[in-house]
Amino acid sequence: MVHSVTKTKPHSVRRRLSRLVYVSIRWVVRVFYPRITVEGTEHLPDDGCVVVGNHAKMNGPITAELYFPGERRIWCAAQMMDWRAVPSYAYNDFWRAKPLYIRWFYRLSSYVITPFSVCIFSNAHTIPVYHDSRIMTTFHQTLEALSDNEKVIIFPECAEPHNHIVNQFQNRFIDVARTYYNRTGKQLSFVPMYLAPRLKTARLGRPVTFAPDRPLAQERQRICDCLMEEITAMAEQMPLHTVVPYDNIPKKCYHTNRPDQETSHEKTNR
Repeated sequence: MVHSVTKTKPHSVRRRLSRLVYVSIRWVVRVFYPRITVEGTEHLPDDGCVVVGNHAKMNGPITAELYFPGERRIWCAAQMMDWRAVPSYAYNDFWRAKPLYIRWFYRLSSYVITPFSVCIFSNAHTIPVYHDSRIMTTFHQTLEALSDNEKVIIFPECAEPHNHIVNQFQNRFIDVARTYYNRTGKQLSFVPMYLAPRLKTARLGRPVTFAPDRPLAQERQRICDCLMEEITAMAEQMPLHTVVPYDNIPKKCYHTNRPDQETSHEKTNR
């Protein structure tokens, strides 16, 4: 009698090991990272929607992964899942503005974090975001998630300033609403979210609904303007606190949610 032997494929072993490492890292982060309370969940529709929030450095993605309620998927730069792309992307996106004398350290750090970045972002509830022809992969996975009534979370800030709360939004993510409407006949809702790490709170606001009868370029601008306005309003209505910005700037340069009420004491305690 010949006994068949099932061999485990190397990539399967690597995948299981990667998942084990991710679960371990996730557990450690959850133990040491402050628990964030998500308020305003009544604004979330029952079906799929897009939640749009301020990045607040890495606080946004961490909160979305650990504490956002229900089934969700998070848009993530595809470069952070690519061994070859992580060092250059991480250095330019996170640390390019660091003082010249210390940049060597951050250049080295960009290589050190590579295996952790690939492990974490490949195993988390992410959708890779591409900026070339592979963008259709991003849209396809997003539409699948929305069709499964999942919440898709996006942090679309760019380097261009908008106000003391958020930076300007990149607006092409709105295009998914057009495709979603063409496939399902449903008008996609965009739910604003303001994250205040110093208050251990993420607050959801009133949704903005895509209008399919309007020109897409106008809808991009209208929806982004409404989202930034609502996020700013929510931030200003919350207790006085320090806003964690998108930009990687020194903490002494952080503002509060109401700069006109800043005091020397608050600046000292950032």
